[in-house]
Amino acid sequence: MLTSDEIRQAAERLDIAERTREQTGLLSLKYPHMTMDDAYAVQSAWVTKKIAAGRKVIGWKIGLTSKAMQYALNIDTPDSGVLFDDMLFEDGATVPADRFIQPRIEAEIAFIMKAPLKGPGVTVFDVLNATDYITPALEILDTRILRVDPGTKKARTIVDTISDNAANAGIVLGGRMARPDTVDMRWMGAIVSRNAEVEETGLGAGVLNQPARGVAWLANRLAEYGDGIEAGQIVLAGSFIRPIEARHNDTIVADFGSYGTVSSYFA
Repeated sequence: MLTSDEIRQAAERLDIAERTREQTGLLSLKYPHMTMDDAYAVQSAWVTKKIAAGRKVIGWKIGLTSKAMQYALNIDTPDSGVLFDDMLFEDGATVPADRFIQPRIEAEIAFIMKAPLKGPGVTVFDVLNATDYITPALEILDTRILRVDPGTKKARTIVDTISDNAANAGIVLGGRMARPDTVDMRWMGAIVSRNAEVEETGLGAGVLNQPARGVAWLANRLAEYGDGIEAGQIVLAGSFIRPIEARHNDTIVADFGSYGTVSSYFA
């Protein structure tokens, strides 16, 4: 287990990396015995620091919900991060060129909650009952921690990703909202294009076979720390495509068919 000083120092490194747009080294390399609990403790310390600086929590993101990503990191569970008010972009908005370090895009289904969800024992049906509506979304990922250490060539691990607020950096909501009980979210998918060229396609079934299952997982995990999902919060249920690099002058559009489109331009 990391000491309280090590947790505080790691959170400070992440905060500086985000503010200066200069990535920090792998925490998994500096702390070889770091656990997932340690990583969430670092994330929590960073979240506390952001709140103290005036930022407001608006929801949660769930990551690593697909089997492909879990196999890649040799884990069998999703991870989660916190959404802040300054992460929210309007549909079609321009993302400033100096906002992120190495932005990438994922297509997801966003849940907007009308009632709180507190675990343990939250089920998919509880999630559907507590959801006001769902809507297409793009998640903007960023990496405040190096993806690969230049000296050892060691790639970041799950503890790096979790500490780094699950690589969460931005969110774009768009398209047409729908009531959760009117949609088979397993078949709700998107064609995702970069500069009018299709890069990825996917279906909601790629997210734990039912995106609402990820939200239930989140509510139950948060209960272990005395926390929960609040009414009015946004929950990104997890991506059903691989991350797409968002380069300067790229326009990313996710076409959700009858549920509309959501897009963003990167200056």
